[in-house]
Amino acid sequence: MNAITQQVKLVEHQQLALQDPDWVKWSLIAIAVGFIGLFICLPLGLVIVKAFSKGVAAYVEALAEPDTLAAIRLSLLIAAVTVPLNTVFGVAAAWAITRFDFNGKSLLTTLIDLPFSVSPVISGLIFVLLFGAEGWFGDWLMAHDVKIIFATPGIILATLFITFPFVARQLIPLMQEMGNQEEEAALSLGASGWRTFWSVTLPNIKWALLYGVLLCNARAMGEFGAVSVVSGHIRGLTNTLPLHVEVNYNEYNIVGAFAGASILAALAIVTLILKTVLEWQQNRR
Repeated sequence: MNAITQQVKLVEHQQLALQDPDWVKWSLIAIAVGFIGLFICLPLGLVIVKAFSKGVAAYVEALAEPDTLAAIRLSLLIAAVTVPLNTVFGVAAAWAITRFDFNGKSLLTTLIDLPFSVSPVISGLIFVLLFGAEGWFGDWLMAHDVKIIFATPGIILATLFITFPFVARQLIPLMQEMGNQEEEAALSLGASGWRTFWSVTLPNIKWALLYGVLLCNARAMGEFGAVSVVSGHIRGLTNTLPLHVEVNYNEYNIVGAFAGASILAALAIVTLILKTVLEWQQNRR
């Protein structure tokens, strides 16, 4: 009994040693809450206050300006084009990397992470050097009257480059962890490749896929650096909503700038809420 009692006391002492004092726990919580309040909640609150600083009518009028509406439409168009393309690429890349062995597999995985390591401004500059008037393909594009830089196609290309890792990076770890036993079982029972994907693979990855699509859409709507380089800042034509906010702010149109920023802030809040819901669904599964 003495040996058992000593063993129990030893376990209790070990558990107590692993527990931090209350003051440490509450200090860390206070630091985290203070950081979130100072760098997230306060700026978001300031955006709302500035947006409505001259009243609701001025806020609505700022959003109803033709340039603002054009910027919103362009941002929605960019997201509507880039998100589906990156979704298809992400699923295809994740499938190839997790289900097949081939030469260059590690290189493909590395290239998927490239936009995370390259400055967005440099990413935009790459497309200027390729498709600009003095770029590699500039003469051919000018000869055939094709505009990419300082036009919508250039913005789409820059946004595609910035956002293409998001879906793939959500799916690759999950599909590696899942393995391919269920898919092999479906194939052995006579299911086709497409039937296996729609009936087995897709249900298993749907929450991670939606999570990646959500992050991809948020980045596409809010991208500034790369788009700023290739857009040309043409009012009503190539200004996305983040660029329109910058233009209004530089011209001291405070209500117009923060009205546009409030839309981006609302998008960020909705993204965080949906992100939390999707994470909960994925963890529960």
